[in-house]
Amino acid sequence: MRFRNAFRIVMNNFGNVYKLLLFRLVTNVIFLSLSYVVITLGLHVILGSEEAHTILELVGEFFKALTGGDTAFLAGFSEEFTQAIADFLVLLGKNIGSIVGSVVGVAALYLVSRFIGGTSMLAMGTIFNDKMETYGNTRFASAYFKNLTRATLYHLVYVPVGFLYDLASLVGCWFFFFYAPSFLPSWGFVSVFLGLALTLLAFVCLQAIKMTFISAWIPGIVTDNKGVYTACRDSFRMTKGFGSRFSNYLVAIYLIIVVNVLCGICTIGTSLLITIPASYLLILSLQFVNYYEDTGKKYFLSYRTISGADGKPEGMGD
Repeated sequence: MRFRNAFRIVMNNFGNVYKLLLFRLVTNVIFLSLSYVVITLGLHVILGSEEAHTILELVGEFFKALTGGDTAFLAGFSEEFTQAIADFLVLLGKNIGSIVGSVVGVAALYLVSRFIGGTSMLAMGTIFNDKMETYGNTRFASAYFKNLTRATLYHLVYVPVGFLYDLASLVGCWFFFFYAPSFLPSWGFVSVFLGLALTLLAFVCLQAIKMTFISAWIPGIVTDNKGVYTACRDSFRMTKGFGSRFSNYLVAIYLIIVVNVLCGICTIGTSLLITIPASYLLILSLQFVNYYEDTGKKYFLSYRTISGADGKPEGMGD
């Protein structure tokens, strides 16, 4: 019920997808352009090396073998890839200065990009909250500047902590992918496929756990005018409905992955301009629906439909 209500709220505010898209496009184009300059200047020797070329070839062959069922290649992939990584690490050791400079530069640009791009989420949260609370229509520009100070404080905390959590999750899943097959039966292609599936499951669960703990953070700031740090603390302390929130985010992440991959393939990537910002709005909408439900608040689903605290819609008279 919560997931359906969140999806309905997104559809009622679908025009904001284009506003978020435009905002994110501008920030991402600037970030990618600056990052390209930093990488080109600092890592051109490494990126054009034979060692890097070998790794890219192996990765490409791995996915071809995975889809084509080439069990002979998959059986020896781990050993070949380990040797290629070892050769690449030797090359990295010889160019450590350039690497550190480029990594620090790109990381700094990424954090700034996430910070600037993320400030739009509190604006979108205000738009959702006004629609749910009074069925009012709030302009993106007014909501953005109204929440700019709180959005800045929020992202000063969230961006670095979220970045470290996501990085740790990716590194953990990377090692898990290579070690998982050793705990599985030696079934060649099947073992590699199971390892890949378990790694994806682990990463999705880690992201769902993160979203569950911070689910009430933005809604607490916007809906109840809590301070940034108070809302964060209360979000982590909110135990009511934890399992329901976790399952909702788990389903939402898988749905987002499937929709974006399928739409990206079927439309040669063009539909991602719509599905990616819509994915952000779906997660944000889920946060507000969960917050309203867990705190016993009623909210508008449409002009004549109010959802009760138990999630059941109630009709309104004329």
